[in-house]
Amino acid sequence: MRRSSLAIIFLIVVANFTVFALLNRPVDPPAWEGKIAGVSFAPYRAGQGPIDKIYPTEAEIREDLRHVSTHTGSVRTYSSLDGMEQIPRLASEFGLAVTAGAWLDGDRAKNEREIKGLLASARANPNVTRVVVGNEVMLRGDLTRRQLAGYLRRVRAQLAVPVGTAEPWHVWIKHPELARDVDFIAVHLLPYWEGIAADDAIGFVTDRLAEVKKKFPGKPVIIGEVGWPSNGRIRRGSVPSLATEATFLREFLNLAKRNEIDYFVMEAFDQPWKIPVEGGVGAYWGIWDEARNAKFAWTGPVVGVPGWPILFAIASLVPLLPLLWFLNRFERFRVRGKIFFAGVAQAAASLFVWVGYLTVSQYHSAYSATAWVVLLGALAGLLAIGITEAFELVELLWHRKLARRFRPVAPREPERMPLVSLHLPICNEPPEMVRETLEALAALDYPNLEVLVIDNNTSDPGLWKPVSDLCQVLGPRFKFHHLDKVEGFKAGALNHVLRLTDPAAEIVAVIDSDYVVRPDWLANLVPYFADPKIGIVQAPQDYRDGNESAFKAMCRWEYAGFFEIGMVHRNERNAIIQHGTMTLVRRAALDALGGWAEWCICEDAELGLRMMEAGYETAYVNRSYGQGLMPDTYTAYQKQRFRWAYGAVQILKRHWRELVGLAPSKLTGAQRYHFIAGWAPWFADALNTAVTALALVWTVGLVTLPKVFEFPLRFFLCASLGFFSLKVGKTLWLYAARVKATPGQNLAAALAGLSLTHTIGKAIFSGLFTKSRPFMRTPKCEDQPAFVRGLLASREESTILGLLALGAFAIFVRYGSDDVEALLWIALLAVQSLPYVASLSTAMVNALPARAVVQAAPKPIGPLVPSEYDSIMSGVVGGHDLNRT
Repeated sequence: MRRSSLAIIFLIVVANFTVFALLNRPVDPPAWEGKIAGVSFAPYRAGQGPIDKIYPTEAEIREDLRHVSTHTGSVRTYSSLDGMEQIPRLASEFGLAVTAGAWLDGDRAKNEREIKGLLASARANPNVTRVVVGNEVMLRGDLTRRQLAGYLRRVRAQLAVPVGTAEPWHVWIKHPELARDVDFIAVHLLPYWEGIAADDAIGFVTDRLAEVKKKFPGKPVIIGEVGWPSNGRIRRGSVPSLATEATFLREFLNLAKRNEIDYFVMEAFDQPWKIPVEGGVGAYWGIWDEARNAKFAWTGPVVGVPGWPILFAIASLVPLLPLLWFLNRFERFRVRGKIFFAGVAQAAASLFVWVGYLTVSQYHSAYSATAWVVLLGALAGLLAIGITEAFELVELLWHRKLARRFRPVAPREPERMPLVSLHLPICNEPPEMVRETLEALAALDYPNLEVLVIDNNTSDPGLWKPVSDLCQVLGPRFKFHHLDKVEGFKAGALNHVLRLTDPAAEIVAVIDSDYVVRPDWLANLVPYFADPKIGIVQAPQDYRDGNESAFKAMCRWEYAGFFEIGMVHRNERNAIIQHGTMTLVRRAALDALGGWAEWCICEDAELGLRMMEAGYETAYVNRSYGQGLMPDTYTAYQKQRFRWAYGAVQILKRHWRELVGLAPSKLTGAQRYHFIAGWAPWFADALNTAVTALALVWTVGLVTLPKVFEFPLRFFLCASLGFFSLKVGKTLWLYAARVKATPGQNLAAALAGLSLTHTIGKAIFSGLFTKSRPFMRTPKCEDQPAFVRGLLASREESTILGLLALGAFAIFVRYGSDDVEALLWIALLAVQSLPYVASLSTAMVNALPARAVVQAAPKPIGPLVPSEYDSIMSGVVGGHDLNRT
């Protein structure tokens, strides 16, 4: 292990510690060493609550009263039914005064039982010093002022102790007539619900209390509820946290003692049963948690997460061994690349540990626990993909030298050139396009060659007969075969022509029907097969119609990214994707493996994986040796990508055992990594599609049922936004460095690629739940689409875009512009809408009248070095070992 690697680990650990420490800076509010005047008391425990009608036992209530009696001299209750009427009697055992309550709502019969229970309890227990008839009844609108007044007068007439009712401060100000029927005013002062920032909370309490006292100068005023939650959603300026709760209460208790304020802290114990009523924040107002553990200390510094050093240690240890392996294995990476990757990996680990802690530290029902597990799984997948994206970025930007670079080699002597059988499958292709392809093949500078054209499933003789005639004109090396019906997609046609191949052929070459190849293609690439370990030699796809329109220019640069970035990255570990056209395959290996897979609509990529499973190596020569045609319409572009993504799922479903090591194969760990990680971004697109659907459903809930639906944890939102930023930033960065595109071409490629997100997502889900789909050929030479046709190509995406925009608008109207979490949600909806904006934009570009655009010339091959031919015989090209993985 180099010192530089250890220094990087040290740097990352220090940076991680700094972030954890900054997020958990201690605060030191004034200490509180006295007794609390009073606390709101609800003795419900885990699994209990009035909603489910599961109530605590007498023994449990007694235990809770014993617990609070060491910290307070008075408790306030809210109900006199279902065992709560026992509280005054049990409280007297510990010298506790009780402000007894009766819960009133729209149920008249229950209200009668509450009143009777309250009267009986107050009469029987001298420690009941006050009673509160109704809690926030006017706020909820359960009773009219006249109805509430009737209950108040009735209780006042029958009890000697003071009688009051409890409402928030603004209800008392709005309905001063309530004071006529009470002996005291119980006002609720809860700055959180008002959206008050923590720094202003104490001032808010004192100001509102003074306002109520001024409004009712002849009435005693007590604070019926005052407190701050330790968890929950941000409400405008109000941020719930453990440190804020501790700070608020310690400051308030000292203030109340100085000013002789009568109050009840909201509340003794956390009450998870309130979540359906008040939202998630309703569970977290307790001084003690649900298990009766103190949530914070009354003296000394307070931190938001007291155990954060343990979380820091876990977050630092989780990626430590992988990072040590990475730094040791990839010493050829530059230091700044290593630091970047280590930083991304550490950030991912820390975020996951932090969110995991927040998950387990919250109260959950079976439903919410399941939802959190799903969210954590999605987050883990998202972070893993982010790490693989970072690895690709680092390898291609900050390497000292690529380990496997295959250059073109000088041609061999004619007598040493093996026979190549070139297979050209066609189906319903324009004859003039195929003519260009065949004429280019006739000009190949490779004498030992046969060309087998296999036309399949073309019913119109006007399409295939001209091709047959041309093959006769081109000479005996060109053979044409027509089949009316072939099963097994394109693979079926290739298998049929494989049986017609000259037995002496050692190499099988395959190109698409639209490709015009360079004369030196075979001469430069066939020599690699002198190494018996080489099973496939692949050249990149390239296109000659990128200057026909802005749409095709976008597509051309989007395609270029895979061949200049993804394939180069995979080639470093002998894990390329075989992509059909411009590919050379060792005939003996192809026969031994049983030919092309007719069950798969991406037979080329599937064969490449089988070759690697059999132990063969591949070579990727990153030079353009042929140019084809791109889809003419956005719909065709979508169908092509759908086929690729669907085929990827087919391959993974068939080969997953080999990929995870449960079935025997000669795959290396690096190859397994690339075939899983390489297709993971497509699964991320599927996840994005699912998240979009869920976000729309959740948005409806947030607008219509805000107490049931809450904004997801902001760390999930930030992770999603961060992943999108990393993915887009990485794409633009690598395009600028590897593809040598202009900023405009960069953005055009990103727009085109982003526009396929929904299509890929559908393909992944379709592949997961179906076994096969009809083969969808990519049509070429289509007429320019009409404007309406362009819009129809993105009708699904446009509909979803409209729904996302409507959802964002509804959230803004419902929550306003000062709700941080609402703004984060709107930002998430905006990010989720970008693929749909891209789809509509790309479809519109395709619908515009075609205009020629300036297109960069293909990358030149450069002069060949004769000595490179000699080096191929020993398995080395350009000084690099071909067999290195």
